[in-house]
Amino acid sequence: MCRNIKILFNFDPPATDEEIREASLQFVRKISGFHKPSRANEAAFNEAVDGVADVATDLLRSLMTDAKPRNRAVEAARARAKAAERFGSS
Repeated sequence: MCRNIKILFNFDPPATDEEIREASLQFVRKISGFHKPSRANEAAFNEAVDGVADVATDLLRSLMTDAKPRNRAVEAARARAKAAERFGSS
C-alpha cells in the first residue's frame, strides 16, 4: 500500500494539496490497517489524515534544495519503465 505514496518534494509545479492529502490518506491507511474505517473509528481516522496532511504540507514548504526541480512527466515515465521491468509489460 505504501508503494502508492509518491515523492512530493522538488517538483515544478509544486505538489498540490490534493496530492499531499492522497499521500496522507495512504499513510494513515497503512499504519491503521483500515482501508475504510468503521463508523466508530471514522472521526479519528479522518482527523489523523488531516493532521498528517498538515504536517506534510509544512514539511514540504520548509525543505530547501539547490537541485533542479523534477519534471513530473519524466518521473512518471521512469516509474512506468521500472514497473514494466519488474512486472513485465502486458
